Amino acid sequence: MKIVIADYPDVLGRDIQREYALLRQEIPDAEIVLHPYTDPEAFYREMADADGLLTAFIPLDRAALDRMPRLKAISINATGYNFVDLEETRRRDIPVCAIGEYCTQEVADHTMALLLALERHLKHYTRLIDREHRWQYYAAPQPLGLSGSVMGIFGFGKIGRAVARRAQAFGMRVLAVDPHAEEQQAQLLGVSLTDTDTLLQNADVITNHMNQTAENQNFFDEDCFRRMRKHPIFLNVSRGGSVDEPALVRALDAGWVRAAGLDVLREEKPDLTNNPLIGRENVIVTPHAAFYSARSIEALQRLSCRNLTDCLTGRRERAFRIVNGLAPQTEDKTS
Repeated sequence: MKIVIADYPDVLGRDIQREYALLRQEIPDAEIVLHPYTDPEAFYREMADADGLLTAFIPLDRAALDRMPRLKAISINATGYNFVDLEETRRRDIPVCAIGEYCTQEVADHTMALLLALERHLKHYTRLIDREHRWQYYAAPQPLGLSGSVMGIFGFGKIGRAVARRAQAFGMRVLAVDPHAEEQQAQLLGVSLTDTDTLLQNADVITNHMNQTAENQNFFDEDCFRRMRKHPIFLNVSRGGSVDEPALVRALDAGWVRAAGLDVLREEKPDLTNNPLIGRENVIVTPHAAFYSARSIEALQRLSCRNLTDCLTGRRERAFRIVNGLAPQTEDKTS
């Protein structure tokens, strides 16, 4: 049996030996191949005789899957799986597994770190002191202050709720938009569920924690930014596809939003030399790092490897989370 661990080269900078050990623990005779993804054709050649794939960000559409005739399972070592054609994998009976819970607290912490750094103008003060050797608190724009401000959260799942609790600890009132959220759960947390227009008009801070779907692609477009009446700090610690980046640039230039904290950009491998969001004092960009901690990496590797080995050894029903709707298999597919 052949298993390929593949992703963009910088994504594979983690300790891959841990994954080798976890995979061989369940499938001792597996051939395990590490493939840094730089060329699609080279990747397809490697996948031509592969039974399993462990990845996070490689695009897997119908054309790609056509080049993988032996593929029996895909394990996504992330919570998002919008890079995969779920309908096509379902048609081919290829289970796609993702991780539902491994970095909630880290992402919520990172969200608040971006917010605090932007609200308190830390980037400005760092430049002022490190480069200009100036000691002037009033040289930065005057912060609004978080206590008494309103945070608006799009996406009230595990991460959205964790962010809400942190924001409340800073004295913020929290509004949330999520058609799938339960009113009772929101009330227990002291959060008001509302509609998009109300949130856009009343929030001093707006943070995105929606899952990426076809429906919310470019959700934050020019019209959306124009409707942000209080010129909020805008945070995206979810998926880059939710934000129309040229519209966000216009929003920053026009003052429709006063600052932005972004852990993701439109492209998973962005061109940082030519991106107009880079180098702005009121914008902080981090390299899709919100999930990152020693504890979260251990959980990510353990769960994603277990998902893959369960699906490859006839134990699909034990997989942590199959996201393309396939039922447990009735026969062993290891042959």
